[in-house]
Amino acid sequence: MPASTEHDSKTGFWALTLGSVGVVYGDIGTSPLYALKESLHAASGGHGLTREMVFGVVSLILWALILIVTLKYVLIVMRADNDGEGGTPSLVALAQRALGHSGGFVIVLGMVGVALFYGDAIITPAISVLSAVEGLKLVTPAFEPYVLPISLAILIGLFAAQSHGTARVATFFGPITAFWFVVMALGGLGHIADDPGILGAFNPAHGVAFLLGHGTAGLLALGAVFLAVTGAEALYADMGHFGRGPIRTAWFALVLPALALNYLGQGAMLLAHPERIENPFFLLYPAWALLPMVLLATVATIIASQAVITGTFSITQQAMQLGLLPRMRVQRTSETEKGQIYIPRVNWWLLIAVVFVVVLFKSSSALAAAYGIAVTGDMVITASLLFIVAWRVWRWSPALAALVIAPFLLIELVFLSANALKLLHGGWVPLTIGAALVTAMWTWRRGSGLIAEEIHRRRVPLSEFTRMAETGSVQRVPGTAAFLTGTPGDTPGALMHNVKHNRVLHAHNLILHVVTEDQPRVPEAERITIRKLTDAFSCVTVRFGFMELPDLPRALASAGLDTGNLSYFLTRRVLVASPETGMPVWQDRLYIALAWTATDASRYFRIPVDRVVEIGAQIKI
Repeated sequence: MPASTEHDSKTGFWALTLGSVGVVYGDIGTSPLYALKESLHAASGGHGLTREMVFGVVSLILWALILIVTLKYVLIVMRADNDGEGGTPSLVALAQRALGHSGGFVIVLGMVGVALFYGDAIITPAISVLSAVEGLKLVTPAFEPYVLPISLAILIGLFAAQSHGTARVATFFGPITAFWFVVMALGGLGHIADDPGILGAFNPAHGVAFLLGHGTAGLLALGAVFLAVTGAEALYADMGHFGRGPIRTAWFALVLPALALNYLGQGAMLLAHPERIENPFFLLYPAWALLPMVLLATVATIIASQAVITGTFSITQQAMQLGLLPRMRVQRTSETEKGQIYIPRVNWWLLIAVVFVVVLFKSSSALAAAYGIAVTGDMVITASLLFIVAWRVWRWSPALAALVIAPFLLIELVFLSANALKLLHGGWVPLTIGAALVTAMWTWRRGSGLIAEEIHRRRVPLSEFTRMAETGSVQRVPGTAAFLTGTPGDTPGALMHNVKHNRVLHAHNLILHVVTEDQPRVPEAERITIRKLTDAFSCVTVRFGFMELPDLPRALASAGLDTGNLSYFLTRRVLVASPETGMPVWQDRLYIALAWTATDASRYFRIPVDRVVEIGAQIKI
């Protein structure tokens, strides 16, 4: 390799590593603001700290970082890439491809995983920003009445800025977050000398002894300990943007050492000064540094929130492509970065939900109870899907796959049980959101399947229609017409109605079938397949990956088809709820409501509106 090329390659690797620090590790990097504090509050029950509590909780946090983040996610889960992409939908696609027709339950697991991700995405910005702004109370108690308004103003401004994209500011995310980790490490390192014995927390016996000796309080503390690993899913979800190597390098070289030093420093300080339990993170720093640290923490939490919001857009796009959600308008916010997208409807729904939980809970401590269930549930789903991938895709024996995955699943189920104790104290929020979203996704998928069956039942086979059209006396008009269909073997409804009511047929007719593959992106050479039926009819299959924004005219033009004078005929469906179909009436009505919110096919597939002809059809569901 030439020296210049090798240098460019190394430069690109370190640039990706620095970028991953800002985007991938923003969430887990803000956990020290509240994780140890909430864990010790749960352990002590307000009755004062003991040395055993501090050692036990710090030990549990360190080993959660080692076992869950390092071993499970960094070393194992990140091997399960789908053409370089990660995240729950990618894992679902891998598992479903491996199981084939018998993998229907994998879709259900995927729905639950996506729904819990949304719960996490709502709580993360709220708890992160609140915990940072609460540091103002240490600067002066006069700020206390303004914590909530300032937090809301920051969050509203953050969501309002989403439509402009993050391409410009994202270049600063990495350096700022890297500086944040360095400052966290220095803050912790400066206090380890308060009680060097805290280094003994690396012995897992302290964590085990704490759990065995504290009963329900130990379980409550364990639920709060899991706050230290929130954001671990981002390592896998953002793998496609940065690559496995840079993400792993950033974790071992900077993130893990900084987190460990900070937690150890907080623990040592609390052993020497138990009265600082109210906000041990900010009290690591001298009084003159409090205000700068609050400002830096606020910036860090904004970056962490931005990463979660961007991830929500990406997950939503993948869910739409996989048929789990209705079509929604997706906008590109960067000409060069594929991952830079904006979904207006999701953005504003998310903002409303975030504002709701901030106003409802009012403090980061109250929100902490709601946080763990969404994250632990999502991790349990990931472990379950990972077993299938290890067994069927990596070709491990079932025994080996169970031996490797079962310990992580067991640990996460224990964490999930611990968080379930907080169900009445806020844990119901992500579960309610998740249940509503799973119901909506299941209804959408089931309803879409019933409509496809009904359409197929009504339709004339395409081969029969083309034969009739070739021998019939229907008037021919010049030009090319494209008819979209979800069932390529059947005659599109718009084509049948056009012939029936207008009694005309174009000289050339394309039967367009759009397929979403279970891979992130489809190579251009495999994008279009054209099968000629007769001189007047051709079947055209257009393939997109589940990470791609479908642009139908561009795809057709890339295949050499003349799209300049092409007319697109679409069916506008009018849905009517019916007790005679396969779903209860309430579910029919929910499906109709979801369909009403869906973006028009013309906008979703980027078809120019002046080239679209819509023909109505009523369907009972």
